[in-house]
Amino acid sequence: MGQVVCKSLFQSLFDYKTAKYVIAKNKKVGLLYRLLQASILAYLVIWVFLWKKGYQDTDTSLESSIVTKVKGVTFTNTSDLGARLWDVADYVIPPQGENIFFIVTNLIVTPNQRQGTCAESENIPDGLCYKDSDCPPGEPVVAGNGVKTGRCLRAGKMQRGTCEIFAWCPVETKSRPSKPLLGKAEDFTVYIKNFIRFPKFNFSKTNVLDTEDRSYLKFCQFDPKNLYCPIFRVGSLVSWAGSNFQDIALQGGVIGIQIEWDCDLDKAPSECNPRYHFSRLDNQFSEKSVSSGYNFRFAKYYRDTEGVQFRTLMKAYGIRFDVMVNGKGAFFCDLVLIYLIKKSNFYRNKKYEEARELGVCLQPVESSRQGGAPETEDAAGPGLPELPEAQDGGGSPKENGCVCRQLLEPARSGHLGNGKVNVEQPQNLQTVEA
Repeated sequence: MGQVVCKSLFQSLFDYKTAKYVIAKNKKVGLLYRLLQASILAYLVIWVFLWKKGYQDTDTSLESSIVTKVKGVTFTNTSDLGARLWDVADYVIPPQGENIFFIVTNLIVTPNQRQGTCAESENIPDGLCYKDSDCPPGEPVVAGNGVKTGRCLRAGKMQRGTCEIFAWCPVETKSRPSKPLLGKAEDFTVYIKNFIRFPKFNFSKTNVLDTEDRSYLKFCQFDPKNLYCPIFRVGSLVSWAGSNFQDIALQGGVIGIQIEWDCDLDKAPSECNPRYHFSRLDNQFSEKSVSSGYNFRFAKYYRDTEGVQFRTLMKAYGIRFDVMVNGKGAFFCDLVLIYLIKKSNFYRNKKYEEARELGVCLQPVESSRQGGAPETEDAAGPGLPELPEAQDGGGSPKENGCVCRQLLEPARSGHLGNGKVNVEQPQNLQTVEA
């Protein structure tokens, strides 16, 4: 029994199966079949081609460069800083103009700090103590300002005190001001220059108007009808992001500026225009949340007449701007070149060619022999020289009379030996990929 099964399985390996088609003369079934075909065709034409433009070649590898520049001045008069004029060098960080920049709008200033010993801030939990043993010497204060010295400092007869630390003294103790220091910064302007390039199509553009008028950027300002003057008022950027400038200036925040280049390169270059989107990126929904706002500390260092270093510590609140660029370019002509024109086969083979060799299949022209051509004539036809034998990896003679050979690099320029081969002739030469 087992031998019979094995023999049957072995014989089935050499069976050949072919499909059988039955034409049903049924109008309902035929109508349903045509409706399905029409639905598929409508999907391809309306959705894929017209709506999604599936016939276009797309480049999403956008190359982009951002240059930013802030302008504006303001004047303040405070007890910590006195009368002071603020310009770009004072309130913009970093100064070199990158795609991320920060504008200072509020400050907590701790002047004249020097290295020495002083009491830790009462707002630091790890700095609280009841006795000297609570302040082991040499131990840094967690989330504090310095290193413990071993002493617990108490004011008067209070039981609880703070550890003495070695730090920049006096430590920062002031709270955030109730009004922003640079409240007039909303009238400052930001120049955002963007260069983009779609490398696949070698298409480049910028968001600045191409003009020889040197005074253009001095007087223009961005609005939805003037896309090629990328000079933005700071207050407008915050407003477009859905926030109030005085609120965000008080405790800081993050504004996102997105420049989108969605270009149909089948159209004129003037139709490829930037689109701007503005959004608040930090936690704007809970103003009292610990995660809201944006701030950091920095210091300015000096030396007195005796050469001792001291500094002014500043806790800066402000607006961080993140400029982001994305886009895609779609192009149709490449599709036309490799599929629709008369010599599309030639250009398609050239476009997707990977090897240095180009395979050529030479077919005999039977009609020339029937018309009286000598049977001893070369199968490649008149006017073509005899090709050398195929190299390793090349074709071999086939039963249908088609001889596939390897046409080496000289054939790409149209020459082989002393004869000439035109790889564009569609009659006797068919190009195939190696």
